[in-house]
This record gives sequence, structure tokens and C-alpha cells, in this order.
Amino acid sequence: MSFEKQVIKKIKSIPPGKVATYGQIAALAGTPKAALMVINSEGRISIINMSYPAELQAKLLQDEGVKVEMKGGSYYVDLAQYLWHI
Repeated sequence: MSFEKQVIKKIKSIPPGKVATYGQIAALAGTPKAALMVINSEGRISIINMSYPAELQAKLLQDEGVKVEMKGGSYYVDLAQYLWHI
């Protein structure tokens, strides 16, 4: 299975109302040093793929009940509350 497919599979396994960091998904996909589009380790929504801009990612998370806050022009999630503990 390609790395991209592994990542998609892992992202789909995140429970509704929870988030995962780049590092968590990369590690679960078997490449712990790779960073993809999820939430960074500070809880910030990062823009890697313009098909999924930060505004869309924030809306999708909010639709799942995750509180997203705007700080300094970036969207943030409280990892203490919403981080998926694998």
C-alpha cells in the first residue's frame, strides 16, 4: 500500500470529535519523520494542500464538535481536550 493510501486510511480512523497531529499520523503510517496535512504539534491547522484550506479544515472540525479558535491569523485546536490518544 502506498504511503498516501496508508495516511488516508489512518486519517479515516480518527474518531469524530478528535484530532491527530502530523507526527501521530506519520508514525501510524510507518514513516514517523513524514509530515502531512492534519494538525501540527502546537494544535495549529496548517495549510499543506490548497484543496483543503485552513478555513475548510476548521469548518469540518467544528462540524464534528471540535472547538477551533483563531489566534494571530491561524486556526488552533486545544490538543489537551481534542487530541486522539492512540
